[in-house]
Amino acid sequence: MKKIFLFLAVTTLFGIEKIIVFHAGSLSVPFSQIEKKFESKYPQYDIVREAAGSLACVRKITDLHKKADVIASADYKIIDNILIPKYATFNALFATNEMVIAFTPHSKYSKVINSNNWTDILLKPEVKIGHSNPNLDPCGYRAILVIKLAEIFYNKPNFYKQLLGYGNYYTNGEENRKKIIIRPKETDLLGLLEAGMFDYLFIYKSVAKQHGLKYINLPPEINLGRKEYANFYKRASFKVAVKPGIFVEKKGEPMIYSMTVLKNASNKKGADLFVKFILSSEGQNVLKQNGQKVLNPPMINGKWK
Repeated sequence: MKKIFLFLAVTTLFGIEKIIVFHAGSLSVPFSQIEKKFESKYPQYDIVREAAGSLACVRKITDLHKKADVIASADYKIIDNILIPKYATFNALFATNEMVIAFTPHSKYSKVINSNNWTDILLKPEVKIGHSNPNLDPCGYRAILVIKLAEIFYNKPNFYKQLLGYGNYYTNGEENRKKIIIRPKETDLLGLLEAGMFDYLFIYKSVAKQHGLKYINLPPEINLGRKEYANFYKRASFKVAVKPGIFVEKKGEPMIYSMTVLKNASNKKGADLFVKFILSSEGQNVLKQNGQKVLNPPMINGKWK
């Protein structure tokens, strides 16, 4: 009852201040829980979240000039390379993940697929697979990097070309549409997988866990989740279109999530408080409960003004 009166008092005197957060789709579940805990602790703030692929998130700022206070990316280099120094001054690295292959009991060969035979099963002509758009979402280009690394690790020449058939980059063109299902971000594919529209999805382990999906653990040499295999990950690369006709080469590396407060944030005080909350033990616990590994302590690159 005291909390209700406090909330009403704050609302009446000062109003509710919005904090606009653009974040990776894979952070939707933990961030929704963090939002509730944060708003309960700080009732003067209202977190307004908008999920998209991490590249799509930053393009909303740089190309569409949309207003936001916080951006959280599934790939720390997106903030480093695109937002700093023009749009942000620091990058807070806070979590990690790894790639898995998710499926359902209705997926073809679901009873026999395992970590040893998945490459053969995915190549079967009747099997359909999904991944997100690599030009919009890190999970998309990480899926491609995993497939390229698998070709090297399992010594399967032409595995990448046989499975995906892309050239040096994905162009939204007429790739193998009968076999490959692509959507803007990885979470857009979950409903289609569960509805049986395709069989196997390259996705983050945390998201597979959050949605109760079956999944195949990939060897650490190819799952992009272990820093001790960083040199092996570098052996795979893929070009991503950051703008029409402009491509950036993405090399395999251990995945790290990060976030920042934008220079022109309308609610910088609230944004700073929200980022600090995510980096706190309370925020980290929510991430861990949702299958997301955390960096402890977090790493802050640049100057947090």
